[in-house]
Amino acid sequence: MDRDDKVPQFKLTAVQYVVLAVMVVLTFRLARLEVAGTEKYETLAERNRIRTVPILAPRGRILDRDGRVIVDNYPSFSVLLLRDQTRDLNADVDRIAAGLHMNPDTVRERLRRFAYAPQFQPLVLKDDITPDELAFVESHKIELPELETIMVHRRLYPKNGFMAHLIGYVGEVSEEELNQPQYELYEPGDVVGKSGVEQYYNDMLMGKDGSRRALVNSRGKEVGRLSETPAVPGKPLKLTIDLDLQIAAEEAIDASGKNGAIVALDPRSGEVLAMVSRPAFDPNDFAVRIKRNEWNKLVTDENHPLLNKAIQAQLAPGSVFKIIMATAGLQEGVAQSMHVVCGGGKVFYGRFFKCWITSQHTTHGVVEISKAIYQSCDSFFYTLADKLGIERIAKYAMALGLGQKTGIDLPSEASGVMPSEEWKIKNFKEKWYAGETISVGIGQGAVAATPIQLARAIGGIASDGVLRRPHVAFPDELPPNLRPTQAQHPDEVTVAIDPANWETITDAMANVVNPIGTAPSAHLEGIDFAGKTGSSQTISNVGKAKLTANKAKFKDNGWFVGVAPRRNPEIVVTVLLEEGEHGYLAARLCAQVIKAYVEKQRKRGLKMAGAQGSADVAAVWNRAAEGNPEAMQAGRFRLQLGATGAGQ
Repeated sequence: MDRDDKVPQFKLTAVQYVVLAVMVVLTFRLARLEVAGTEKYETLAERNRIRTVPILAPRGRILDRDGRVIVDNYPSFSVLLLRDQTRDLNADVDRIAAGLHMNPDTVRERLRRFAYAPQFQPLVLKDDITPDELAFVESHKIELPELETIMVHRRLYPKNGFMAHLIGYVGEVSEEELNQPQYELYEPGDVVGKSGVEQYYNDMLMGKDGSRRALVNSRGKEVGRLSETPAVPGKPLKLTIDLDLQIAAEEAIDASGKNGAIVALDPRSGEVLAMVSRPAFDPNDFAVRIKRNEWNKLVTDENHPLLNKAIQAQLAPGSVFKIIMATAGLQEGVAQSMHVVCGGGKVFYGRFFKCWITSQHTTHGVVEISKAIYQSCDSFFYTLADKLGIERIAKYAMALGLGQKTGIDLPSEASGVMPSEEWKIKNFKEKWYAGETISVGIGQGAVAATPIQLARAIGGIASDGVLRRPHVAFPDELPPNLRPTQAQHPDEVTVAIDPANWETITDAMANVVNPIGTAPSAHLEGIDFAGKTGSSQTISNVGKAKLTANKAKFKDNGWFVGVAPRRNPEIVVTVLLEEGEHGYLAARLCAQVIKAYVEKQRKRGLKMAGAQGSADVAAVWNRAAEGNPEAMQAGRFRLQLGATGAGQ
């Protein structure tokens, strides 16, 4: 060979060193794989060989106070997408979507949403699949090993929105919720309570999921089962709700054709016996996954069907507030000696304030405190408000629970508004004017209350000033971590009421449903039934006068709060009828609920009657014979109910 064709020695040496270096690197890497990385790669291989499939826990059932089932579960199948495969899942999207009758873009969106979740965590692709979709998955196990089916227990709610707001609904935990502290232990795809008791008692109802470990081959086909950890079902939740009373309340408000709310509770314990809000929604629509257009329709509805008006509607209480005014006036020693001449209204600070009686083309004449309550004279309470002043009014109203949450065990309760000088400065940076107090005296102006607040306040006044925290679940049947915090919402608050004042107020309330009162059509023969009507403006008279259309849309709201019996009641019922105009219409609905309660107690009392009950009732009448009229009233009411030792 020509000398010029020979490879220089330094080049050969360089190539030799390069080859040697490559061999050293390969040897080192092989040693790491076989020795140092043994445990790691064994774990990865094990994960590829063993598949974990979740077993979802059924949510606990929801029962009424007598153990009757309100919310149950039904079995259905869901499709899981197993992402621990080596396959390109995106390549199978179109085929999967066609077999499951889904939009391919929906499948891709779910893959995108769960892209950062651990790969061994299955993705719920579709819930509540049909028989043909189940057959598709089962028949394509080989071609589509990433698909798996599991049985899921879906919520079965009462139909037609029955108890919808109290019960609430469930749904898949959102990305926003996962960033909140209370959801830190949940995973994407988990189904959680979204409102009502489903949300408030979610941890108790949810239970704990189990899992099944299966052996799969290289294609992802299951060839054997290794172990199974069973799911732990959620605990049942017994509510204080009486289904019979709930039915009576729902039927009453539906028959009225109005939106609004009804709340019935036992003021002796705070147990909520019934709760209705209208309009309602069907929680079964949420049991699987609500469609976007249906959700948009709910959230844009001007009647707010998702709002639980029993605890969230903040509205002027109207003349129901006069019971709180009467309590303040009597306790402060102002109302006892007041005699006001009602000429259809009165002038304060240069402005004439009308009394509602002018719509009847008459006047109330001379009015004292009792007549002012049962005939709801605005002129009297305008005058009383002027004498008391806003600070003393706010003092009693706040003590009776207005302007603050009751502490009921339901999410998103509203606090309402009780104005004061401090409140106005804080919120509007303005001073309080004396003329504003006049409207507050009849439950108008800036005053805003919820139905549950009024039930607690009026029930507390009729219970000699003892107010108890409303609740929908029995506290002693709850786990310790779910029991209410005493410091924030004490179970019992007492507002001092003089016995003479107590009798004056409750006797006047009893006359409201008698011929001399504002709601005689709500009278219940043989039942000691008392209450207070109210109507409140939804827009000022000046604003209404400026309207050129839709004036009928701004009719007054109708209110009524009723108790039975008048003193130390066993039940208090608040009725709100939006645009119901007159309180006596709301009173008729209240009477229906009270009557249903009395009739049930009578039937129950007859069944339970015995020697102890007979002796107890006889003792009440014996005390009455000794000249105790309070015992006579209690005995009469309990005989009406057929009670055997319960009651006051």
